Amino acid sequence: MSINIRKAAPADVPVIWKLVKELAEFEKAPHEVMTSEEELLRDGFGENPAYKAIVAEWEGEVKGMAVYYFSYSTWKGRSIYVDDIVVFEEARGKGLGKALLDKLVEIAKEENVGKLHWQVLDWNQPAIDFYSKYKATFDAEWVNVAVTREKLNQL
Repeated sequence: MSINIRKAAPADVPVIWKLVKELAEFEKAPHEVMTSEEELLRDGFGENPAYKAIVAEWEGEVKGMAVYYFSYSTWKGRSIYVDDIVVFEEARGKGLGKALLDKLVEIAKEENVGKLHWQVLDWNQPAIDFYSKYKATFDAEWVNVAVTREKLNQL
């Protein structure tokens, strides 16, 4: 059966939500998920979308997705940040992740961005090996910094 990669639609949000939750479990951080299915619908398909998504179909069902948005680098210019690439565990090994990343590369080229970037956990060796095939650069020098909603409210 062939893989179909397409732009996500509002009707895909329930399966995108399931993929988000599966990824959080895999990354050992289900307690970190603060969004909801309703927020995903509003924030991706509402009046002012904050993200874009593509989905990977296998045998007519969505089995994977990638969520991305445009960012800006004063050094590289307009960029695409990939927030998540995830494939349901039972569908891994069929080429869906590769098809999603290939589509993101195609979108990045079409948009003529200065960089396509994302993060990977240092213990996720299968993902690191996969991304290495794309000539990705791994930068151990930079430290992730964030202030969550809870902390913002305390400031």
